[in-house]
Amino acid sequence: MSLKTSFSIKSVEFKNRVFVASGTFGYGDEVGDAVDVNSLGAIVTKSLSLKPRAGNPPRRITETPSGMLNSIGLANIGVEKFIQEKLPYLRTLKTSVIANIAASSVDEYCRVLQLLDAEDGIAGYEINVSCPNVKEGGLSFGTDTKKVREITEKLRALTERPLLIKLTPNVTHISEFARVAEEAGADAISAINTLVGMAVDLRTRKPKLSTVTGGLSGPAIKPVALAKVYEIVQAVSIPVIGIGGIASADDALEFLIVGAVAVQIGTMNFVDPSAAITIAKGIEDYANRQGYNDVGDLIGTLDANIEFSPLHSWLH
Repeated sequence: MSLKTSFSIKSVEFKNRVFVASGTFGYGDEVGDAVDVNSLGAIVTKSLSLKPRAGNPPRRITETPSGMLNSIGLANIGVEKFIQEKLPYLRTLKTSVIANIAASSVDEYCRVLQLLDAEDGIAGYEINVSCPNVKEGGLSFGTDTKKVREITEKLRALTERPLLIKLTPNVTHISEFARVAEEAGADAISAINTLVGMAVDLRTRKPKLSTVTGGLSGPAIKPVALAKVYEIVQAVSIPVIGIGGIASADDALEFLIVGAVAVQIGTMNFVDPSAAITIAKGIEDYANRQGYNDVGDLIGTLDANIEFSPLHSWLH
């Protein structure tokens, strides 16, 4: 019997459980000559806002031990140019396309989704709620449960397509935000977005990023991401997609075992654009070795009921 790798969120079937994360794979058309994008479970596009955004001034990216800091500032071509210039190519692909939406107001989120929802070729939406709310002093939407609820409810009313809410880890209890999103109609949770981080140039005594702080990603954040995903899985019944520091099939399998239904590969794409395909193959190899007929049978198989032996029993 061949191994089943596909799964569904709402009405959309994905061919496997490995996606490429927003902001790390462009709009999906930049690496077609180097990578078989049709082998991906899904492409999550670079964030889209209503109007084009230039993003933050340089320097806006810097390497860190086991990771990277970025302060790109949601630079993008804008939703209308995306529809005109990028979507025709994406429609030719045999993999699902999830449009990531970023905005500075609730109204902007709604308008971007409405424009996209009128088009074919988009499987669903991932809503980046880590954006600054310009109408309320720049506070991130994702750190306010009331705003997460409002955004989710309003977008839910505008589409029948799958709605994924991407949560920030920069809160005390991420599960509270996941529950609110579920109650408001989200079909799935994506977690986590980047952690707030900073780096200093000792020669100049200046921050290495023009914005002082930025988003930390890469292998350094995997333990945090894994713990946050585990926390969310315990709190909601909708699917959770794990993101954060995944660099190998082993990393991805940890997320599946703690309960994520799928994973997204982010920073590793900068190292190897075909990483997601390699990781998907590694997951399949593991499932076959373990005797599974469906990769989905791995989901949530964590045995957390660990009994530790008394200290003296292994010291003697």
